[in-house]
Amino acid sequence: MAIKTCKGPDPDTKTPKYKLPAGSVDAHCHVFGPADKFPYAPDRSYTPPDAGVEDLRRVHSILGVDRAVIVQASCHGTDNSAMIDAIERSEGAYRGVAIVDGTVTDQGLEELDRGGVRGVRFNFVKHLGGTPDLEVFDRVLEKIQPLGWHVVLHLDAGDILEHADRIARIKVPFVIDHMGRVQAKNGLEQEPFRRLLELMKNELAWVKICGPERVTSQGAPFHDAVPFARKLAEVAPDRVLWGTDFPHPNIAGDMPNDGDLVDLLALAVEDEAARRKVLIDNPDRLYWAR
Repeated sequence: MAIKTCKGPDPDTKTPKYKLPAGSVDAHCHVFGPADKFPYAPDRSYTPPDAGVEDLRRVHSILGVDRAVIVQASCHGTDNSAMIDAIERSEGAYRGVAIVDGTVTDQGLEELDRGGVRGVRFNFVKHLGGTPDLEVFDRVLEKIQPLGWHVVLHLDAGDILEHADRIARIKVPFVIDHMGRVQAKNGLEQEPFRRLLELMKNELAWVKICGPERVTSQGAPFHDAVPFARKLAEVAPDRVLWGTDFPHPNIAGDMPNDGDLVDLLALAVEDEAARRKVLIDNPDRLYWAR
C-alpha cells in the first residue's frame, strides 16, 4: 500500500488578537524530522513535510507560547528521538508524550522519564491502524503507574462508545485528544459526546480542547466546534488542556492558522481565570510537577 503524503501547515502564522499570558503551554504539538536526521518509521501510514523544532519555535514565538508538550506522532513510530532531542534543547520548556510498544522495559521508560517524558500515547483511530493490542495497552499502563505518568488516548467518536468501559477502568490519569474527535454536525446531545462528558466525571480524566479542524462540519473558521470546547471547559475546568496540534498532520479539509486557533480558544473560554487554568495551571500539574 502506498504511503500517503500529508500537506504542511499554513506557513503564514498570524499574530493572535488574544495575548496569551506568560507561561502559556501548547499542550499538544509535534516535531516531524527533519527526515535526514530523524527518519520516519518504515511502516508509517503517512509522510509529513518536515517540521522540526526550529519550525515549532518560530510558530510559538509568534503566538506567545512559552512552553510546550511534544506528542509523539505515529509517523515516527516508537523511535522517540526527535521528540527527546527537542526537549533536550528546550532548557526545561518542553515535556513529551512517547509512543512505546510491548517490548518497552522499565529501564527504557525510566530513560524516557529522565528525558522529560511524562506520558504515553495510544492511537485508536482507524486511519492510524485502529485499536491497539489491548493486552499491550494494559501492560504498558501497569508499567507507567510507578512513574506517575498518564496515558493519552487518540480516539474517534465511535471509539468512545466502544471503549468507554475500558477507559473508565484505567488507573492512571488519562487524556482524551481533540475533544474525542466528535463530529460537530451531530450536536451536543450526540451519544459519543454525552459519554465523553460522563467520562469527565472521573477525577483521572483529562481532555484537550484542541483540534477544532477535526471536529468541524463547516470548515474554517471552525466556530461549530466551539460549543464542544466550551462545554468541556465548564464541566472539568481543572482537567482541560489546550494545544495547537502544529503542524496539523492528516488534515483533509481547511488547514487552520495557528494564530486563529489561539483566538478560538479565547472564544470558547471567555473567563480569564479559566483561561489561565487551561493554559498554565492544568498543564503545570500534569507535566511540570517535577
